[in-house]
Amino acid sequence: MATVTLSPAEAEKISTLQSAVASLPQISENEKSGFINLVARYLSGEAQHIEWSKIQTPTDEVVVPYDSLAPAPEDAVETKKLLDKLVVLKLNGGLGTTMGCTGPKSVIEVRNGLTFLDLIVIQIESLNAKYGCNVPLLLMNSFNTHDDTQKIVEKYANSNIEIHTFNQSQYPRLVVDDFIPLPCKGNTGKDGWNPPGHGDVFPSLKNSGKLDALLSKGKEYVFIANSDNLGAVVDLKILNHLVRNKNEYCMEVTPKTLADVKGGTLISYEGKVQLLEIAQVPDENVNEFKSIEKFKIFNTNNLWVNLGTIKRLVEADALKMEIIPNPKEVDGVKVLQLETAAGAAIRFFDNAIGINVPRSRFLPVKATSDLLLVQSDLYTLNDGFVIRNPARANPANPSIELGPEFKKVANFLSRFKTIPSIIELDHLKVTGDVWFGAGVTLKGKVVIAAKPGVKLAIPDGAVIENKEINGPEDI
Repeated sequence: MATVTLSPAEAEKISTLQSAVASLPQISENEKSGFINLVARYLSGEAQHIEWSKIQTPTDEVVVPYDSLAPAPEDAVETKKLLDKLVVLKLNGGLGTTMGCTGPKSVIEVRNGLTFLDLIVIQIESLNAKYGCNVPLLLMNSFNTHDDTQKIVEKYANSNIEIHTFNQSQYPRLVVDDFIPLPCKGNTGKDGWNPPGHGDVFPSLKNSGKLDALLSKGKEYVFIANSDNLGAVVDLKILNHLVRNKNEYCMEVTPKTLADVKGGTLISYEGKVQLLEIAQVPDENVNEFKSIEKFKIFNTNNLWVNLGTIKRLVEADALKMEIIPNPKEVDGVKVLQLETAAGAAIRFFDNAIGINVPRSRFLPVKATSDLLLVQSDLYTLNDGFVIRNPARANPANPSIELGPEFKKVANFLSRFKTIPSIIELDHLKVTGDVWFGAGVTLKGKVVIAAKPGVKLAIPDGAVIENKEINGPEDI
Protein backbone atom coordinates (compact mmCIF):
# COMPACT_ATOMS: atom_id res chain seq x y z
CA MET A 1 0.00 0.00 0.00
CA ALA A 2 1.18 3.50 -0.79
CA THR A 3 2.36 5.45 2.22
CA VAL A 4 -0.22 7.85 3.57
CA THR A 5 -0.07 9.60 6.92
CA LEU A 6 -2.83 8.47 9.25
CA SER A 7 -3.64 9.39 12.85
CA PRO A 8 -3.77 6.48 15.32
CA ALA A 9 -7.60 6.53 15.17
CA GLU A 10 -7.58 6.45 11.37
CA ALA A 11 -4.95 3.69 11.32
CA GLU A 12 -7.19 1.64 13.61
CA LYS A 13 -10.14 2.20 11.23
CA ILE A 14 -8.00 0.93 8.34
CA SER A 15 -6.86 -2.10 10.34
CA THR A 16 -10.48 -3.02 11.18
CA LEU A 17 -11.44 -2.41 7.55
CA GLN A 18 -8.64 -4.67 6.28
CA SER A 19 -9.82 -7.63 8.33
CA ALA A 20 -13.45 -6.98 7.30
CA VAL A 21 -12.55 -6.76 3.59
CA ALA A 22 -10.37 -9.89 3.79
CA SER A 23 -13.54 -11.90 4.49
CA LEU A 24 -15.32 -10.79 1.28
CA PRO A 25 -15.18 -13.64 -1.27
CA GLN A 26 -16.87 -11.62 -4.05
CA ILE A 27 -13.82 -9.53 -4.96
CA SER A 28 -10.21 -10.18 -5.99
CA GLU A 29 -7.04 -9.42 -4.02
CA ASN A 30 -6.34 -6.54 -6.44
CA GLU A 31 -9.75 -5.06 -5.71
CA LYS A 32 -9.28 -5.47 -1.96
CA SER A 33 -5.93 -3.66 -1.92
CA GLY A 34 -7.14 -0.98 -4.34
CA PHE A 35 -10.13 -0.31 -2.10
CA ILE A 36 -8.10 -0.16 1.14
CA ASN A 37 -5.65 2.19 -0.58
CA LEU A 38 -8.48 4.50 -1.69
CA VAL A 39 -10.05 4.61 1.78
CA ALA A 40 -6.67 5.27 3.44
CA ARG A 41 -6.05 8.18 1.06
CA TYR A 42 -9.54 9.50 1.77
CA LEU A 43 -9.08 9.29 5.57
CA SER A 44 -5.68 10.96 5.42
CA GLY A 45 -7.40 14.02 3.93
CA GLU A 46 -4.71 14.25 1.27
CA ALA A 47 -7.11 16.20 -0.95
CA GLN A 48 -5.14 18.61 -3.03
CA HIS A 49 -6.03 22.15 -2.07
CA ILE A 50 -6.10 24.56 -4.97
CA GLU A 51 -4.73 28.03 -4.29
CA TRP A 52 -7.07 30.13 -6.37
CA SER A 53 -4.51 32.87 -7.01
CA LYS A 54 -2.12 30.38 -8.64
CA ILE A 55 -4.58 29.28 -11.33
CA GLN A 56 -3.57 30.31 -14.82
CA THR A 57 -5.45 30.11 -18.11
CA PRO A 58 -3.69 27.54 -20.30
CA THR A 59 -1.91 28.82 -23.42
CA ASP A 60 -2.53 27.52 -26.95
CA GLU A 61 0.52 25.25 -26.49
CA VAL A 62 -1.26 23.51 -23.62
CA VAL A 63 -4.82 23.63 -24.96
CA VAL A 64 -4.27 23.35 -28.69
CA PRO A 65 -6.95 24.82 -31.00
CA TYR A 66 -8.35 22.02 -33.18
CA ASP A 67 -8.06 24.18 -36.31
CA SER A 68 -4.30 24.48 -35.81
CA LEU A 69 -3.72 20.71 -36.02
CA ALA A 70 -1.90 19.45 -39.11
CA PRO A 71 -4.19 17.58 -41.53
CA ALA A 72 -4.30 13.79 -41.19
CA PRO A 73 -2.15 11.91 -43.72
CA GLU A 74 -3.86 11.53 -47.11
CA ASP A 75 -1.94 8.38 -47.96
CA ALA A 76 -3.99 5.26 -47.12
CA VAL A 77 -0.86 3.28 -46.13
CA GLU A 78 0.17 6.01 -43.65
CA THR A 79 -3.39 6.16 -42.30
CA LYS A 80 -3.44 2.39 -41.77
CA LYS A 81 -0.12 2.63 -39.87
CA LEU A 82 -1.61 5.30 -37.65
CA LEU A 83 -4.86 3.41 -36.97
CA ASP A 84 -3.02 0.18 -36.22
CA LYS A 85 -1.61 1.94 -33.12
CA LEU A 86 -5.13 2.66 -31.82
CA VAL A 87 -7.63 0.99 -29.50
CA VAL A 88 -11.11 2.42 -28.82
CA LEU A 89 -12.44 2.01 -25.27
CA LYS A 90 -15.99 2.90 -24.33
CA LEU A 91 -17.04 3.36 -20.71
CA ASN A 92 -20.01 1.02 -20.54
CA GLY A 93 -20.71 0.75 -16.82
CA GLY A 94 -23.91 2.83 -16.70
CA LEU A 95 -27.49 1.57 -16.62
CA GLY A 96 -30.39 3.17 -18.51
CA THR A 97 -32.48 3.47 -15.32
CA THR A 98 -32.77 7.30 -15.39
CA MET A 99 -34.53 6.95 -18.76
CA GLY A 100 -36.76 4.11 -17.56
CA CYS A 101 -34.80 1.32 -19.27
CA THR A 102 -33.35 -1.87 -17.87
CA GLY A 103 -29.86 -3.10 -18.73
CA PRO A 104 -26.84 -1.15 -20.01
CA LYS A 105 -27.54 2.36 -21.24
CA SER A 106 -25.60 1.61 -24.44
CA VAL A 107 -28.42 -0.64 -25.71
CA ILE A 108 -31.03 2.12 -25.80
CA GLU A 109 -32.15 2.70 -29.40
CA VAL A 110 -30.88 6.03 -30.64
CA ARG A 111 -31.99 6.25 -34.25
CA ASN A 112 -33.30 4.03 -37.09
CA GLY A 113 -33.60 1.15 -34.63
CA LEU A 114 -29.86 1.25 -33.86
CA THR A 115 -28.45 1.40 -30.32
CA PHE A 116 -25.40 3.34 -29.07
CA LEU A 117 -23.43 0.10 -29.26
CA ASP A 118 -24.62 -0.66 -32.82
CA LEU A 119 -23.45 2.79 -33.95
CA ILE A 120 -20.04 2.40 -32.28
CA VAL A 121 -19.52 -1.01 -33.92
CA ILE A 122 -20.62 0.27 -37.37
CA GLN A 123 -18.20 3.25 -37.10
CA ILE A 124 -15.18 1.08 -36.26
CA GLU A 125 -16.17 -1.56 -38.82
CA SER A 126 -16.21 1.07 -41.56
CA LEU A 127 -12.77 2.35 -40.47
CA ASN A 128 -11.34 -1.19 -40.48
CA ALA A 129 -12.88 -1.93 -43.88
CA LYS A 130 -11.78 1.36 -45.45
CA TYR A 131 -8.11 1.20 -44.38
CA GLY A 132 -7.60 -2.54 -43.87
CA CYS A 133 -6.57 -1.84 -40.27
CA ASN A 134 -7.47 -3.58 -37.03
CA VAL A 135 -8.86 -1.13 -34.48
CA PRO A 136 -10.28 -3.22 -31.60
CA LEU A 137 -13.17 -2.09 -29.41
CA LEU A 138 -12.93 -2.48 -25.64
CA LEU A 139 -15.94 -2.12 -23.38
CA MET A 140 -15.33 -1.41 -19.71
CA ASN A 141 -18.38 -2.80 -17.94
CA SER A 142 -19.37 -2.63 -14.30
CA PHE A 143 -20.85 -5.51 -12.33
CA ASN A 144 -24.20 -3.88 -13.19
CA THR A 145 -23.77 -4.19 -16.96
CA HIS A 146 -21.37 -7.13 -17.44
CA ASP A 147 -23.76 -10.07 -17.89
CA ASP A 148 -26.12 -8.23 -20.23
CA THR A 149 -23.25 -6.84 -22.32
CA GLN A 150 -21.71 -10.31 -22.74
CA LYS A 151 -24.97 -11.52 -24.30
CA ILE A 152 -25.38 -8.43 -26.47
CA VAL A 153 -21.90 -8.50 -28.04
CA GLU A 154 -22.53 -12.03 -29.33
CA LYS A 155 -24.57 -10.51 -32.16
CA TYR A 156 -21.40 -8.84 -33.54
CA ALA A 157 -19.54 -12.15 -33.74
CA ASN A 158 -19.32 -12.03 -37.55
CA SER A 159 -18.22 -8.41 -37.87
CA ASN A 160 -14.66 -7.40 -38.84
CA ILE A 161 -13.94 -5.98 -35.42
CA GLU A 162 -12.40 -7.51 -32.31
CA ILE A 163 -14.53 -6.76 -29.27
CA HIS A 164 -13.06 -7.22 -25.80
CA THR A 165 -14.95 -6.69 -22.57
CA PHE A 166 -13.54 -6.36 -19.06
CA ASN A 167 -14.97 -5.36 -15.73
CA GLN A 168 -14.01 -2.35 -13.72
CA SER A 169 -13.40 -2.85 -10.01
CA GLN A 170 -16.18 -3.66 -7.60
CA TYR A 171 -15.76 -1.90 -4.25
CA PRO A 172 -17.94 -2.24 -1.15
CA ARG A 173 -19.96 0.75 -0.01
CA LEU A 174 -18.93 2.00 3.42
CA VAL A 175 -21.38 2.48 6.26
CA VAL A 176 -20.84 6.10 7.37
CA ASP A 177 -21.32 5.42 11.11
CA ASP A 178 -18.52 2.91 11.61
CA PHE A 179 -16.71 2.61 8.25
CA ILE A 180 -17.50 -1.11 7.95
CA PRO A 181 -18.27 -2.34 4.41
CA LEU A 182 -22.02 -2.74 3.83
CA PRO A 183 -21.65 -6.35 2.51
CA CYS A 184 -20.05 -7.33 5.86
CA LYS A 185 -23.35 -6.37 7.51
CA GLY A 186 -25.41 -8.83 5.56
CA ASN A 187 -26.25 -6.68 2.52
CA THR A 188 -24.55 -8.89 -0.07
CA GLY A 189 -26.80 -7.85 -2.99
CA LYS A 190 -25.82 -5.31 -5.64
CA ASP A 191 -26.79 -2.43 -3.33
CA GLY A 192 -23.81 -3.29 -1.12
CA TRP A 193 -21.34 -2.42 -3.87
CA ASN A 194 -20.33 0.37 -6.23
CA PRO A 195 -18.08 0.80 -9.25
CA PRO A 196 -15.47 3.40 -8.17
CA GLY A 197 -15.90 5.88 -11.06
CA HIS A 198 -14.20 5.86 -14.47
CA GLY A 199 -10.81 6.85 -12.99
CA ASP A 200 -10.64 3.12 -12.30
CA VAL A 201 -10.18 2.50 -16.06
CA PHE A 202 -6.38 2.58 -15.71
CA PRO A 203 -5.86 -0.05 -12.97
CA SER A 204 -8.69 -2.20 -14.37
CA LEU A 205 -7.11 -2.26 -17.84
CA LYS A 206 -3.92 -3.51 -16.22
CA ASN A 207 -5.53 -5.96 -13.78
CA SER A 208 -7.70 -7.52 -16.50
CA GLY A 209 -4.63 -8.45 -18.55
CA LYS A 210 -5.99 -6.43 -21.50
CA LEU A 211 -3.28 -3.77 -21.25
CA ASP A 212 -0.36 -6.18 -21.65
CA ALA A 213 -2.18 -8.01 -24.47
CA LEU A 214 -2.69 -4.74 -26.39
CA LEU A 215 0.92 -3.63 -25.89
CA SER A 216 2.17 -6.98 -27.17
CA LYS A 217 0.21 -6.34 -30.40
CA GLY A 218 1.94 -3.00 -30.95
CA LYS A 219 -0.96 -0.81 -29.81
CA GLU A 220 0.16 2.59 -28.50
CA TYR A 221 -2.89 4.78 -27.83
CA VAL A 222 -6.32 4.24 -26.34
CA PHE A 223 -9.21 6.59 -27.14
CA ILE A 224 -11.52 6.54 -24.10
CA ALA A 225 -15.04 7.99 -24.22
CA ASN A 226 -18.49 7.61 -22.67
CA SER A 227 -20.63 5.15 -24.63
CA ASP A 228 -23.51 7.67 -24.68
CA ASN A 229 -21.49 10.45 -26.37
CA LEU A 230 -22.50 10.18 -30.03
CA GLY A 231 -19.89 12.78 -31.01
CA ALA A 232 -16.95 10.74 -29.67
CA VAL A 233 -15.74 9.20 -32.93
CA VAL A 234 -12.17 8.35 -33.97
CA ASP A 235 -10.42 11.50 -35.22
CA LEU A 236 -7.33 10.98 -37.38
CA LYS A 237 -6.11 14.58 -36.98
CA ILE A 238 -5.97 14.20 -33.19
CA LEU A 239 -4.30 10.78 -33.32
CA ASN A 240 -1.74 12.03 -35.86
CA HIS A 241 -0.93 15.05 -33.64
CA LEU A 242 -0.38 12.91 -30.54
CA VAL A 243 1.85 10.39 -32.31
CA ARG A 244 3.96 13.13 -33.91
CA ASN A 245 4.33 15.13 -30.70
CA LYS A 246 4.67 12.13 -28.36
CA ASN A 247 1.88 13.41 -26.08
CA GLU A 248 1.17 10.91 -23.30
CA TYR A 249 -2.31 12.23 -22.57
CA CYS A 250 -4.85 14.41 -24.34
CA MET A 251 -8.21 15.64 -23.09
CA GLU A 252 -10.71 16.97 -25.60
CA VAL A 253 -12.29 20.16 -24.31
CA THR A 254 -14.91 22.30 -26.03
CA PRO A 255 -16.27 25.82 -25.51
CA LYS A 256 -18.67 26.16 -22.58
CA THR A 257 -22.27 27.21 -23.02
CA LEU A 258 -24.60 28.11 -20.16
CA ALA A 259 -25.66 24.43 -20.06
CA ASP A 260 -22.11 23.32 -19.18
CA VAL A 261 -21.18 25.68 -16.35
CA LYS A 262 -20.65 22.82 -13.89
CA GLY A 263 -18.32 20.85 -16.18
CA GLY A 264 -14.66 20.44 -15.19
CA THR A 265 -12.17 22.72 -16.93
CA LEU A 266 -8.44 22.63 -17.72
CA ILE A 267 -6.08 25.00 -15.93
CA SER A 268 -2.34 25.54 -15.74
CA TYR A 269 -1.22 25.15 -12.13
CA GLU A 270 2.35 25.22 -10.86
CA GLY A 271 3.67 24.41 -14.32
CA LYS A 272 1.35 21.43 -14.96
CA VAL A 273 -1.92 21.13 -16.82
CA GLN A 274 -4.70 19.80 -14.64
CA LEU A 275 -8.44 19.34 -14.40
CA LEU A 276 -10.35 21.64 -12.08
CA GLU A 277 -13.74 20.28 -10.99
CA ILE A 278 -16.48 22.31 -9.31
CA ALA A 279 -16.10 20.16 -6.14
CA GLN A 280 -12.53 21.51 -5.70
CA VAL A 281 -13.55 25.16 -5.99
CA PRO A 282 -13.74 27.22 -2.77
CA ASP A 283 -17.32 28.44 -2.14
CA GLU A 284 -16.39 32.06 -2.68
CA ASN A 285 -15.07 31.30 -6.18
CA VAL A 286 -17.90 29.11 -7.48
CA ASN A 287 -19.58 31.90 -9.46
CA GLU A 288 -16.27 32.78 -11.06
CA PHE A 289 -15.76 29.10 -11.95
CA LYS A 290 -19.19 29.01 -13.60
CA SER A 291 -18.58 32.17 -15.62
CA ILE A 292 -17.99 31.64 -19.32
CA GLU A 293 -15.57 34.59 -19.42
CA LYS A 294 -12.71 33.21 -17.32
CA PHE A 295 -13.18 29.47 -17.81
CA LYS A 296 -14.17 29.16 -21.43
CA ILE A 297 -13.79 25.40 -21.95
CA PHE A 298 -14.95 22.18 -20.30
CA ASN A 299 -13.96 18.50 -20.33
CA THR A 300 -15.90 16.30 -22.79
CA ASN A 301 -14.42 13.13 -21.23
CA ASN A 302 -13.02 12.15 -24.64
CA LEU A 303 -9.48 11.13 -23.61
CA TRP A 304 -6.50 9.87 -25.64
CA VAL A 305 -3.86 8.14 -23.52
CA ASN A 306 -0.55 6.39 -24.22
CA LEU A 307 -0.85 2.72 -23.23
CA GLY A 308 2.82 2.26 -22.29
CA THR A 309 2.58 5.20 -19.89
CA ILE A 310 -0.58 3.80 -18.29
CA LYS A 311 1.33 0.58 -17.56
CA ARG A 312 4.28 2.47 -16.06
CA LEU A 313 2.13 4.73 -13.85
CA VAL A 314 -0.21 1.96 -12.64
CA GLU A 315 2.74 -0.28 -11.74
CA ALA A 316 4.32 2.59 -9.80
CA ASP A 317 0.98 3.28 -8.04
CA ALA A 318 1.41 6.88 -9.18
CA LEU A 319 -2.15 7.71 -10.28
CA LYS A 320 -3.57 9.45 -7.22
CA MET A 321 -6.57 11.22 -8.65
CA GLU A 322 -8.72 13.41 -6.44
CA ILE A 323 -11.24 11.32 -4.52
CA ILE A 324 -14.90 12.11 -5.07
CA PRO A 325 -16.97 11.08 -2.02
CA ASN A 326 -20.50 10.16 -3.17
CA PRO A 327 -22.95 9.82 -0.25
CA LYS A 328 -25.93 7.46 -0.79
CA GLU A 329 -28.61 5.79 1.28
CA VAL A 330 -29.39 2.06 1.13
CA ASP A 331 -32.47 0.84 3.06
CA GLY A 332 -32.22 3.82 5.38
CA VAL A 333 -28.50 3.28 6.06
CA LYS A 334 -26.21 6.19 5.16
CA VAL A 335 -23.32 4.91 3.05
CA LEU A 336 -20.36 6.40 1.24
CA GLN A 337 -18.95 5.37 -2.08
CA LEU A 338 -15.53 6.69 -3.11
CA GLU A 339 -14.88 7.41 -6.78
CA THR A 340 -12.23 8.91 -9.04
CA ALA A 341 -12.46 10.45 -12.53
CA ALA A 342 -10.26 9.54 -15.51
CA GLY A 343 -9.85 13.19 -16.52
CA ALA A 344 -8.16 14.02 -13.22
CA ALA A 345 -5.24 11.74 -14.18
CA ILE A 346 -3.96 14.34 -16.68
CA ARG A 347 -1.51 15.88 -14.21
CA PHE A 348 0.44 12.64 -13.80
CA PHE A 349 1.34 12.33 -17.50
CA ASP A 350 4.21 14.06 -19.27
CA ASN A 351 3.64 16.30 -22.25
CA ALA A 352 -0.12 16.24 -21.55
CA ILE A 353 -2.35 18.56 -23.56
CA GLY A 354 -5.93 19.55 -24.16
CA ILE A 355 -7.36 20.00 -27.65
CA ASN A 356 -10.17 22.51 -28.04
CA VAL A 357 -12.48 20.55 -30.33
CA PRO A 358 -15.66 21.56 -32.16
CA ARG A 359 -18.89 21.15 -30.20
CA SER A 360 -19.92 18.37 -32.62
CA ARG A 361 -17.57 15.99 -30.73
CA PHE A 362 -19.73 16.35 -27.63
CA LEU A 363 -23.22 14.97 -28.17
CA PRO A 364 -24.16 13.06 -25.02
CA VAL A 365 -27.60 11.52 -24.57
CA LYS A 366 -28.37 11.82 -20.86
CA ALA A 367 -32.14 12.28 -21.06
CA THR A 368 -35.05 11.99 -23.48
CA SER A 369 -34.65 15.69 -24.36
CA ASP A 370 -31.26 14.71 -25.89
CA LEU A 371 -32.94 11.80 -27.67
CA LEU A 372 -35.38 14.28 -29.24
CA LEU A 373 -32.42 16.22 -30.68
CA VAL A 374 -30.67 13.22 -32.23
CA GLN A 375 -33.86 11.61 -33.58
CA SER A 376 -35.00 14.86 -35.23
CA ASP A 377 -34.18 16.32 -38.65
CA LEU A 378 -31.32 18.16 -36.97
CA TYR A 379 -29.21 15.03 -37.56
CA THR A 380 -28.81 12.31 -40.18
CA LEU A 381 -27.06 8.95 -39.91
CA ASN A 382 -24.21 7.96 -42.23
CA ASP A 383 -22.01 4.84 -41.67
CA GLY A 384 -22.90 4.92 -37.99
CA PHE A 385 -21.90 8.59 -37.69
CA VAL A 386 -24.49 11.09 -36.48
CA ILE A 387 -24.07 14.10 -38.80
CA ARG A 388 -25.53 17.54 -38.04
CA ASN A 389 -27.81 19.06 -40.63
CA PRO A 390 -26.00 21.96 -42.40
CA ALA A 391 -29.41 23.62 -42.93
CA ARG A 392 -29.29 24.83 -39.31
CA ALA A 393 -27.52 28.18 -39.26
CA ASN A 394 -27.18 28.45 -35.47
CA PRO A 395 -24.07 26.55 -34.25
CA ALA A 396 -25.78 25.85 -30.90
CA ASN A 397 -28.45 23.19 -30.53
CA PRO A 398 -31.94 24.17 -29.35
CA SER A 399 -32.48 23.96 -25.59
CA ILE A 400 -35.23 21.45 -24.80
CA GLU A 401 -37.06 20.90 -21.51
CA LEU A 402 -39.57 18.06 -21.35
CA GLY A 403 -41.82 17.43 -18.36
CA PRO A 404 -41.82 14.23 -16.25
CA GLU A 405 -44.43 12.65 -18.57
CA PHE A 406 -41.62 12.33 -21.15
CA LYS A 407 -38.86 11.12 -18.81
CA LYS A 408 -39.00 7.40 -19.65
CA VAL A 409 -38.04 6.37 -23.18
CA ALA A 410 -41.24 4.33 -23.70
CA ASN A 411 -43.45 7.27 -22.66
CA PHE A 412 -41.39 9.69 -24.73
CA LEU A 413 -41.77 7.55 -27.86
CA SER A 414 -45.50 7.04 -27.37
CA ARG A 415 -46.14 10.81 -27.13
CA PHE A 416 -44.72 11.59 -30.58
CA LYS A 417 -46.37 10.17 -33.74
CA THR A 418 -43.23 11.42 -35.44
CA ILE A 419 -40.39 13.56 -34.06
CA PRO A 420 -41.07 17.23 -34.94
CA SER A 421 -38.92 19.27 -37.30
CA ILE A 422 -36.70 21.49 -35.12
CA ILE A 423 -34.16 22.96 -37.56
CA GLU A 424 -35.33 26.50 -36.74
CA LEU A 425 -36.13 25.88 -33.06
CA ASP A 426 -34.31 27.88 -30.34
CA HIS A 427 -36.10 26.76 -27.20
CA LEU A 428 -38.83 24.27 -26.35
CA LYS A 429 -40.52 23.73 -23.00
CA VAL A 430 -43.27 21.10 -22.64
CA THR A 431 -45.26 20.47 -19.44
CA GLY A 432 -48.32 18.37 -18.72
CA ASP A 433 -50.21 15.75 -20.71
CA VAL A 434 -49.07 16.74 -24.23
CA TRP A 435 -49.20 14.52 -27.35
CA PHE A 436 -47.62 15.37 -30.71
CA GLY A 437 -49.15 14.47 -34.07
CA ALA A 438 -47.15 13.63 -37.21
CA GLY A 439 -45.22 16.20 -39.23
CA VAL A 440 -45.23 18.96 -36.58
CA THR A 441 -42.77 21.86 -37.08
CA LEU A 442 -41.43 23.93 -34.17
CA LYS A 443 -39.64 27.26 -34.69
CA GLY A 444 -38.17 29.97 -32.47
CA LYS A 445 -39.27 29.87 -28.84
CA VAL A 446 -42.13 27.47 -28.11
CA VAL A 447 -43.81 26.77 -24.76
CA ILE A 448 -46.50 24.07 -24.62
CA ALA A 449 -48.18 23.77 -21.21
CA ALA A 450 -51.26 21.56 -20.85
CA LYS A 451 -53.64 22.60 -18.07
CA PRO A 452 -53.72 20.16 -15.12
CA GLY A 453 -55.93 17.15 -15.88
CA VAL A 454 -56.38 18.13 -19.53
CA LYS A 455 -54.94 16.18 -22.49
CA LEU A 456 -53.48 18.51 -25.11
CA ALA A 457 -52.98 17.04 -28.60
CA ILE A 458 -50.89 18.94 -31.13
CA PRO A 459 -52.51 18.15 -34.51
CA ASP A 460 -50.71 16.57 -37.48
CA GLY A 461 -48.83 19.08 -39.62
CA ALA A 462 -49.06 21.95 -37.10
CA VAL A 463 -46.44 24.71 -37.49
CA ILE A 464 -45.78 26.48 -34.19
CA GLU A 465 -43.50 29.51 -34.13
CA ASN A 466 -42.68 31.75 -31.13
CA LYS A 467 -45.86 30.82 -29.29
CA GLU A 468 -47.11 29.74 -25.91
CA ILE A 469 -49.80 27.09 -26.14
CA ASN A 470 -52.08 26.22 -23.23
CA GLY A 471 -55.00 24.67 -25.14
CA PRO A 472 -56.26 23.77 -28.64
CA GLU A 473 -57.51 27.34 -29.15
CA ASP A 474 -53.90 28.64 -29.12
CA ILE A 475 -52.73 26.47 -32.05
